[in-house]
Amino acid sequence: MADKLASYLESLKNCLKIDSAVKDEAIREISTHLEDASQELKEGGLNEEEALTLATDKFGSARLIAQEICEVHNQGSWQDAFFTALPHFLVATLFASYYWQNTTCLLLVLLATTCVVIYGWRHNQPLWLFPWLGYYLLPVMVTGILLISLPQGWTWLAALVYIPLVLFIVAYIVRQTTNRDWLYVLLMVIPILVVFMWLTSSSTGGQFLPSSTQLQANTLWLTLSFFTLAVATIAFVRVKQRWQKAAALLIPASLILLAVTLVNREGIGLGAGSILILSLLILVMPAWIQLKPEPR
Repeated sequence: MADKLASYLESLKNCLKIDSAVKDEAIREISTHLEDASQELKEGGLNEEEALTLATDKFGSARLIAQEICEVHNQGSWQDAFFTALPHFLVATLFASYYWQNTTCLLLVLLATTCVVIYGWRHNQPLWLFPWLGYYLLPVMVTGILLISLPQGWTWLAALVYIPLVLFIVAYIVRQTTNRDWLYVLLMVIPILVVFMWLTSSSTGGQFLPSSTQLQANTLWLTLSFFTLAVATIAFVRVKQRWQKAAALLIPASLILLAVTLVNREGIGLGAGSILILSLLILVMPAWIQLKPEPR
């Protein structure tokens, strides 16, 4: 009986795509319910195996029960939506107010982001953490790319020390996030991809970072891009169905990619174009995983 119940609960747990704390609580409640139902059936004259089989059959298939639970718990509150979208609003405000040119302001934003990420990571990694994580990882990754373009001595430093360390950190964070939910990876990666889209498409002369003049020319589009991400993130938190969540992120991100391509179509070279295509593939992959039919 214990093995059959454990197998059913494990199957249910694998189908649940919700916060780990909520998942554990739901599994405990369902386990208690099935044990009580099975005990009542045994008192009615059934043996242990028959009682548990009948109790689980009446309760429903693990996949359908998991789907119902997910629909209940996947919709976050408006407060959750606000804090999840907040980093996008902050970046949009930085561009709209031209404070992105103020070094002190940028350092303060980076410090605040670091504090938020540390707090969220130490407090069970809530949903709102993942967009903040994306912005936290961004300067780390950009620094590694810039090291490659420096004189040869620094390039070796980047190749031998910095880049492997960055890849390890990113791989670890992505793995931990994937264990929670593939959609959280998409939530984390999208701001990184959007920034890289604009950087690679706006720069000229073989440089990775665009000049201040080039960024100023695209200020309106940059502001609209991050404001769009903020609105998309709010929609992501508030909708219930997983395919709706994937679409809420994928469609706006694809529109931003299209806007980047149209605004900078004359300056996009082979390298930038390749990065844009790769960005689209990275966006589509997690969404495709979520949208493809589940095995029955």
